[in-house]
Amino acid sequence: MNDEKKVLLGMSLAELQQVVAELGMPKFTAAQIAKWLYQQHVGTIDEMTNLSKANREKLSQSYQVGCMAPIDSQHSKDGTIKYLFPVASGHFVETVYIPDGDRATLCVSCQVGCKMNCLFCQTGKQGYEGSLSAGDILNQIYSLPERETLTNIVFMGQGEPMDNLDAVLRATEVLTSDYGYAWSPRRITVSSVGVKNKLKRFLDESECHVAISMHSPLPEQRQQLMPAEKQMSITDVVELLKQYDFSHQRRCSFEYICFAGLNDTTTHAREIIKLLRGLDCRVNLIRFHEIPGVDLPGADEKRMEAMRDYLTAHGVFTTIRASRGQDIFAACGLLSTAKKQAAGQ
Repeated sequence: MNDEKKVLLGMSLAELQQVVAELGMPKFTAAQIAKWLYQQHVGTIDEMTNLSKANREKLSQSYQVGCMAPIDSQHSKDGTIKYLFPVASGHFVETVYIPDGDRATLCVSCQVGCKMNCLFCQTGKQGYEGSLSAGDILNQIYSLPERETLTNIVFMGQGEPMDNLDAVLRATEVLTSDYGYAWSPRRITVSSVGVKNKLKRFLDESECHVAISMHSPLPEQRQQLMPAEKQMSITDVVELLKQYDFSHQRRCSFEYICFAGLNDTTTHAREIIKLLRGLDCRVNLIRFHEIPGVDLPGADEKRMEAMRDYLTAHGVFTTIRASRGQDIFAACGLLSTAKKQAAGQ
């Protein structure tokens, strides 16, 4: 990719209108460019054939589409595919494609590494190396070989979405706007550990579903697992969420990785019930994908089922998320860490 040229991918219609105005092109050209980008998924400006040749040349002098194909992939026996995408900074991020019957979900990344440093996450072990642009985020969808089959997108890959909120909101605007992908925001879920002020802004400015990483209802234990607890406690997160309406189409959920004997006890279940009382939400229990150098035991199926049944019986709708891609280490960070080590970075 030519680093000297600005990237069109990720631009809103208003930004494209500004581009064409600066280049002295007709205002309607912006809508044509948006259509070529977000509906036709062209790879080059020269493919935008309803722009005059002179305007294509003018646009190409300073701009490029900015799409980049994945450079590596791993295929699971269950159909899950993990892709490694290059980003503008020269780093790499992971994207996981998860087909499931008539649904196909894409788990996208929003940062290279992560500042949150959760104990159980390989991405956090990489350290933080930068946030992705809206174009880098959208490229994971734009350049996905299975793009046309997608039904859902989850921001649950590498990075903390609230720590890169401007770019995440720009990307979701393109995904949900008429000039862009025209998706319903109900097809998009954005996850967070809970970041003070940023989570409230997201809830105010976006209609996408929200998923909160809980992993323990006990503040002291959660802080050991997730240092972000110190800045915005799970209690504060829940109190904020209670100010919003999740009783209709927009959904609120909590992600909960189960560790044997650590956070899968009846005591934890009781505390979850107490914490979430009065909030319309669901809990997703998740099997732990082991990562190198982390001595945390995953809970067995029987313990997870007992916890699910206890929570559901006490009014907290709970599911066990199917484990996908375990044979290709689909948990975040493993493929990009390997690439980074191979490159000697």
